Amino acid sequence: MPQALLHPGVYIEEVSSGVRTITGVATSTALFIGWAPKGPTDRALRMTSFADFERAYGGLDLRSLLGYSVRHFYDNGGSDAYILRIAAGAATAQVVIGTLTINARSAGTWANAFNVVLTRRADDATRFKIDVIDPSSNNAVLESFVDLSMTATDKRFAPAVINDQSTFIDKLAAGSAATPANTAATGVGLGSGTPGTDGTVQGPGDAAFRTAMLALFGTGAAADRIDLFNILCVPGLTDTTTIGSLQAIARRRRAFLLVDCAENATPETSGATGVATPANMATGAGAANSALYFPWVRAPDPLKSGALTAYPPSGFVAGILARTDSSRGVWKAPAGTEASLTGVAGLKTTLSDAENGLLNPAGVNCLRTFPVYGNVVWGARTLEGNDQRGSEWKYVPVRRMALFLEESLYRGTQWVVFEPNDEPLWAQIRLNIGAFLQGLFRQGAFQGKTPKEAYFVKCDRETTTQADINNGIVNILVGFAPLKPAEFVVLKIQQIAGDIPT
Repeated sequence: MPQALLHPGVYIEEVSSGVRTITGVATSTALFIGWAPKGPTDRALRMTSFADFERAYGGLDLRSLLGYSVRHFYDNGGSDAYILRIAAGAATAQVVIGTLTINARSAGTWANAFNVVLTRRADDATRFKIDVIDPSSNNAVLESFVDLSMTATDKRFAPAVINDQSTFIDKLAAGSAATPANTAATGVGLGSGTPGTDGTVQGPGDAAFRTAMLALFGTGAAADRIDLFNILCVPGLTDTTTIGSLQAIARRRRAFLLVDCAENATPETSGATGVATPANMATGAGAANSALYFPWVRAPDPLKSGALTAYPPSGFVAGILARTDSSRGVWKAPAGTEASLTGVAGLKTTLSDAENGLLNPAGVNCLRTFPVYGNVVWGARTLEGNDQRGSEWKYVPVRRMALFLEESLYRGTQWVVFEPNDEPLWAQIRLNIGAFLQGLFRQGAFQGKTPKEAYFVKCDRETTTQADINNGIVNILVGFAPLKPAEFVVLKIQQIAGDIPT
């Protein structure tokens, strides 16, 4: 009751309906990992456009596939991505002005091109301004911080104001409270004390790269601080052992790994250069959470005056997954005539139907070139999609749909924890999950003409026994009838015999 019933009259009491809306999670947030010339190495940044990537990570660089693949992702329909930069061995530019140490925002040679100008206020020598300028653009001021102080208790204490706010400088450290003297009008080089270096540029095939990348997925590490990502891409990675490790990570994070074939792979399913799905890639615990694409894609390179260059397919395919999810839903296969590649001049290998027929049963998704439709994704199998496996997770849309449901229900049922474990709770669970699945059914996400044919939710005395209740367990059983792609279309044509008198 809302209050004690003391005086005669009408009392109003609001009664909860028991409905707790379950919202479907995003399905096409990508995580790209690779070497970049700038950007943080201890955390991932979220990008909503390639322009964001250019500002934070330096854009395209001939030494790395990362920038190109991120651009291909956005060009093909992607809109949301995290970036993890690998740059082991790179050094951070640093300059010391008086007792004030100023570091570049991130490691790399990029910061050596900029100057820092420190100017005291004319009317108050304890206050000063720091500008970051670009000497190559007539000393244009890129950012400015005014009324700074070297007193730690001051609200404009320089390190407190600038750290984590500046795009160019970070980790300011004051050796004393003395205000530094003015620099020259053109400032001092940000790397004049300790120059920034790129170190050894590491590619996906380097052991140091693999070690650094896998370290990002440790407990509390950079990747694990990302709340949600659905698509995992390491452009150009072909090392099968590392791919196996990433498959397990994708399974743990309920994400989907896009695997690139080797650049010089050929359509054969065996041999030194033939496309293959090694045992540790196709039979590991996370094989269902990954898919292999072949061949590499030819596209113009803006850094080479538009010359055609081969790129791994994962960035293009990640964009197509995002585009398909947005227009049709995660239950639609990201393949077919609608899955056309944008910004592509051709494929490194043009496949025939016969060659495609060798690769598809082995679980290799091919990119094909067709008249009228152009370059398209022409396969939708996971790495468990080999016909001989007979896996229930044979198809990409089926597996991704299951991951979407798992993540959505995991997040949407947190309220159940510590609730009284009895029939009223079970009824609420059935109601809320049922309402969520019914909404998906009305969007065409499941097989079946009726909800009963499409899905079920079971949470009662049969799923949760008294022993479960005593152990604090509530068991919820959710089943769904997935839509499977029409991979083979068979047309049967028959002549109609004319009337034959008998």
